[in-house]
Amino acid sequence: MKNKKTNKTFVFEKKNYFIMIIGLLFIATGFILMSGGASEDPNVFNPEIYNFQRIRLAPTLVLIGFAIQVYAILFSSKKK
Repeated sequence: MKNKKTNKTFVFEKKNYFIMIIGLLFIATGFILMSGGASEDPNVFNPEIYNFQRIRLAPTLVLIGFAIQVYAILFSSKKK
């Protein structure tokens, strides 16, 4: 019974992990762009919180990052 060989393989290939890292970079960039815009004085409204970067660009980057993650999980380079 000691001669039993087990074939250990990874679930994903190197290319899948590379695509996942790209997706994580998109997500991290989106969250970084979303941060900030707070006012120094809580009694004063700061309109910077509603600029293009925080309302349109950052959430779009996060959603693109999640789409890249789904693609990386479903990606298979094995040709049949």
